[in-house]
Amino acid sequence: MSDDLLTIREMCDRFGVTPRTLRFYESRQLLFPQRRGQHRLYDRRDRGRLVLILRGKRFGFSLDEVRQLLDLYVPGAQNRDQIAATLEAGCRHLASMRRQRDELTGAIADLETQIEQAQARLAALDADSDPRQTL
Repeated sequence: MSDDLLTIREMCDRFGVTPRTLRFYESRQLLFPQRRGQHRLYDRRDRGRLVLILRGKRFGFSLDEVRQLLDLYVPGAQNRDQIAATLEAGCRHLASMRRQRDELTGAIADLETQIEQAQARLAALDADSDPRQTL
């Protein structure tokens, strides 16, 4: 294979994904591998897109959002629209992630309080039922 083209196995090894994942992204029109017979071959563009897909997934973007942002890319252009749309979406997701973090921090604190209260209550019950206490 050419140094510029990777097989599905090479893509999986390089990016830590499964063949099923790559085929799924292809079916969602996020990746566009070349075909040679039954073999899929991925070029630099596909590799770049996969990096962005995985990053978007990590940040909580839907695949539709990722596709919309990727579709704004114009080779050889400055891609101001793509950068602006990505910035806007990134800020929106960051705000959402911060809200989720704050909610989770509150839930953790509440659960810690409940656990401490349950442990204290259990310790008190165990102390009350200690046979040495009744003598």
